[in-house]
Amino acid sequence: MEHTRKSTSSDFITRAYLDSLLVEVRHLDAVMPSTQLELYGKTFRTPVTTGALSHLHRIAPDGMALMAKGAADAGAICFSGMGPKEELERMIATGASVIKIIKPYADRDSVRDKIRHAEECGALAVGIDIDHAFDMHHGGQYDVVDDMPMYPMSQQELCELVKMTKLPFVIKGVLSRQDARKCQDAGVQGMVVSHHNGRVDGAVPPLMILEEILEETRGQVPLFVDCSLQSGLDVFKALALGATACSVGRPLMPRIKQDGAEGARQVIEQITRELTYTMSMTCSPDLQHIDRSVVRLANFHW
Repeated sequence: MEHTRKSTSSDFITRAYLDSLLVEVRHLDAVMPSTQLELYGKTFRTPVTTGALSHLHRIAPDGMALMAKGAADAGAICFSGMGPKEELERMIATGASVIKIIKPYADRDSVRDKIRHAEECGALAVGIDIDHAFDMHHGGQYDVVDDMPMYPMSQQELCELVKMTKLPFVIKGVLSRQDARKCQDAGVQGMVVSHHNGRVDGAVPPLMILEEILEETRGQVPLFVDCSLQSGLDVFKALALGATACSVGRPLMPRIKQDGAEGARQVIEQITRELTYTMSMTCSPDLQHIDRSVVRLANFHW
């Protein structure tokens, strides 16, 4: 997610779909819930992660490291998008568990070099942003970001990249059963169900397709969800539908600009408190025992 992204019809549809999901309230036998997440051999206090943001130096000096520090202080996973190697090193130096997401550069040597660097400097996981190959503003062209041309990734290339690193490999931009199946067959250890905040107008909302992707992967691959998640209630709905963790981006940016790492920490912790409350009001004792039937789709007319 780049922070300059403008709203699209997909943003509206995604928000509307989120709001059409209603929560059944349950009280008897409720307990104080745990939001603890076990993932990739580590324990986190919350399933709320940062979004795979980039270029936060535009809103605050060393903004990416500030976001990472806030995530570390909140006991959360931090995603990292585009940025120089030194930036990733500063993020990891804060103590954050960082998942580095790399663009599908046409220069595949650059992709491999960034994967090796993420492994060498201690990233939690590494991955590819597969939905960024084509230019969303100029049809019929490959995308170019920061003077770096992009090119679509093949399943065979993905297999080779997965095998070259010991880190868990996460694919960002999965929004269909077809891609989920191909990614799983390639050996990935995580998928971010996302339409990148509307790279295609009218894209299916991530939570609408999430259950199909969960069925396709048979629960064997951790599933992250992003796009329009803003509150603990939003996160709860995604978890109930099968998400392992949920990424929040836009709510972080104004707080990082205003309060730095402390602002990022406060946002993550506030959303986690809202999640805890919703879990307590639905008899959901922990992340592994949220009953799918607690979320219902309203009669919603587009």
